[in-house]
Amino acid sequence: MPLIIAAGHATLAGQRERNEDFVGMVTPNEPEISTKGLIAAIADGVSGNEGGRQASEYAVRGLLTDYYATPDTWPVTQALDKVIKAINGWVQHQGSIRPELSGMASTLTCVVVRGGFYYFAHVGDTRLYLLRDGKLQRLTTDHVWDRPEMNHVLTRAIGLDSRIAIDHGMGELREKDVLLLATDGVWASLTEYDIGSLLAELANGTKNADAAAKSLADAALTAGSSDNASALVLRIDALAQENLRDVLSYSKQLPVPPKLKTGQNIDGYVVEEILHASQVTLVYRVTDPRTQQKLVLKTLHPDRAHDDQECTAFAHEEWLAKRMVARFFPQVITPDQKNYLYYLTTWHEGATLQQHLDAGKHFTTPDAISHGTKLVRALGALHRRSIVHRDIKPANVHLGDDGELRILDFGVALSGFEAAQGSEAPQAGTPSFLAPEQFDNAPPSQQTDLYAAGVTLYQLLTRHYPYGEIEPFQRPRFGEPVPPTRYRPDIPLWLENVLLKSVARNPAERFETAEEFLLALERGASRPLAAPPMKPLVDRDPLVLWRLVAAVSIVANFLLLYILVVR
Repeated sequence: MPLIIAAGHATLAGQRERNEDFVGMVTPNEPEISTKGLIAAIADGVSGNEGGRQASEYAVRGLLTDYYATPDTWPVTQALDKVIKAINGWVQHQGSIRPELSGMASTLTCVVVRGGFYYFAHVGDTRLYLLRDGKLQRLTTDHVWDRPEMNHVLTRAIGLDSRIAIDHGMGELREKDVLLLATDGVWASLTEYDIGSLLAELANGTKNADAAAKSLADAALTAGSSDNASALVLRIDALAQENLRDVLSYSKQLPVPPKLKTGQNIDGYVVEEILHASQVTLVYRVTDPRTQQKLVLKTLHPDRAHDDQECTAFAHEEWLAKRMVARFFPQVITPDQKNYLYYLTTWHEGATLQQHLDAGKHFTTPDAISHGTKLVRALGALHRRSIVHRDIKPANVHLGDDGELRILDFGVALSGFEAAQGSEAPQAGTPSFLAPEQFDNAPPSQQTDLYAAGVTLYQLLTRHYPYGEIEPFQRPRFGEPVPPTRYRPDIPLWLENVLLKSVARNPAERFETAEEFLLALERGASRPLAAPPMKPLVDRDPLVLWRLVAAVSIVANFLLLYILVVR
């Protein structure tokens, strides 16, 4: 779905002879709307002559034009910073060389909306507000002297100094959020309650964007404002799909939380239990005290807080988890506030298949068929989204008390373009579940996920691996998989054929897609797969064949030598 925004503005001179405010906005088409986003800006000129108006207009026009001229590879914050600093230099230079523009300066506040995030840059005392669920939040801080008699005197502004410090911020957006850019002629005369009430009319559809902006400007003048009154409002009607670059940028701004103990609180959630701890991640079960809902909170280990690669991988994992809107996966929950690097998912009573195995549970053939069908369906949903999991195993497959099977842990998953470039990705996953070709640095693929699913079902039934257990850093040799009936004679022949096909050493002999695997499981004994054909020794184990040839050659040589000696 594309980004849809309702926007409106109003700017009134009020009791002033000249309106020194300036507002502007650009809503580009593709591909700019995806790569750069839309940008809105407001400025309030500072000068006793025409320089104030020129400064504010140039600041806004220059920003709206030059922002889209920056490289697409630059982060939004970097692009805004570079452009605003260039504008600052130009405005200050003009004020120094033209007497009629002496002292020209301007405040500037802008916001960029891209994907599911907003970015802002700010200098001066124009303001940016966010209205969400009826609550108004001011996102910017005024750059004025912290003394009552001087709280209208700017400490920072465009053109005020050769060096300028710009405030930057970023946050997630939701549908029906309302953003307000306002000059001090509006916010100084109205209470935040009044501002919130007027914006609420836009949020609930009582007024359109232009009417809401004009209501704010009119209300400010009615309340006694003697300054120019300008407002620019944006209502988010529909959000575009999150851009991975935005997610990565956002994650870098959030600190990793310290290691938490039972009973501690993080952003309002109470830690009930530590579910998993590794050298890289920590997983907690938490409770929302307001709703008593149980959730799972996953975050990085504090020791990895300064590891850019791990932080990026974690943000990518969260981004992928949000894409998985289906019953086969835990669903990501968006917190009301998020001050640390973590993400929340739904909690489901039950246990992983590995936990069931460790507890000694016996899986019957109907159990394996039922779980296998659900697992392959889940992989099909994953692959249709161009995601390769890369670590399917019993420990990452959760069987809920509600009967649903869910895939966990997207920590090493690849998606889209990355999956196509999988050959460049480091080998990941659990060795015993890696397809044979991956030990020769073949790229991960949908087929390698299906191979791991086959090993998972094989292990559920037999508690063994088709090629034996493979230790980390081991360089295994693959012969032919051991038929599962060697460990479980009660396994029907058709199911054995399905398992052997799923874990075949040669990728060409395996299932090509999850749908093909699913069809074989659903047809079962009614339309069974043919048994794998017997292969010549040279195909089954070339090394054994050559050893046999060498042994025969040695014996023949000894016979020839014996015959020569006897003669």
